[in-house]
Amino acid sequence: MSKIKGIILDWAGTTVDFGCFAPVNVFIDIFKEVGVTVTIEEAREPMGMLKRDHIQKMLEMPRIQQLWQMQYGKAHSEQDIDHLYNQFETLLMKNLEMFTDPLPHVTEVIDVLREKGYIIGSTTGYTREMMGIVSSAAKSKGYMPDHIVTADDVGGYGRPYPYMIFENMRQLELQSVHEVIKVGDTVSDIKEALNSGVTAVGVIKGSSVVGLSEIEWNNLNKEEQKNIIEDAKQKFINSGANHVLEDITELPLLLEKLNEKEQKI
Repeated sequence: MSKIKGIILDWAGTTVDFGCFAPVNVFIDIFKEVGVTVTIEEAREPMGMLKRDHIQKMLEMPRIQQLWQMQYGKAHSEQDIDHLYNQFETLLMKNLEMFTDPLPHVTEVIDVLREKGYIIGSTTGYTREMMGIVSSAAKSKGYMPDHIVTADDVGGYGRPYPYMIFENMRQLELQSVHEVIKVGDTVSDIKEALNSGVTAVGVIKGSSVVGLSEIEWNNLNKEEQKNIIEDAKQKFINSGANHVLEDITELPLLLEKLNEKEQKI
């Protein structure tokens, strides 16, 4: 085992875009345009995947499969996925910059981690073109990791494949998966981490798993927040997460504990 040196963070729902709202309404809208009504829960379930893969996963859901069959009299095709994805990309790009505010305390936490010598990488379900918009806007607001990898950079193999993590490690010169943790807000993030062999960390506040805006979250009473946190924590644990944080501010302490544990071995 090795001391943790690198932290690979997700983007939407983890470091920017509280609640991961940028893609959700677009997924709902593109299906509505083709006569298929999907729920917010269905739109969120595959969150974190490459967006074309996300659409395919939605089309494979039994209820949506049935609705598609009723609407068109046949199963969906690759051409249907391509059409929906093209619509998705067009609509998302129009509004993406609006969903780039860093989550509360993210910039401060990153400053602390950098002062401690940690290297900050990132992976995403967005394409390279989408990330051009997101990263530029986020940088102007105070957040930028040391490296960004999209599925476009690894032959299109997005989550749950591990290759975006491996590419971060290559570019950031991290020698071992035991030196790395991956922090994300979706089940896809956890699967990506587990498939690569790095430590998988789920984060709850601001996540797609919770799916609430910052205003909605702050309007909940303590008991309501507690219940939501417990439900989200269990979802992360069930997906195989090694650790679950209620808030990104808990990350420095987790790293201290992990490295203290390593020193004692």
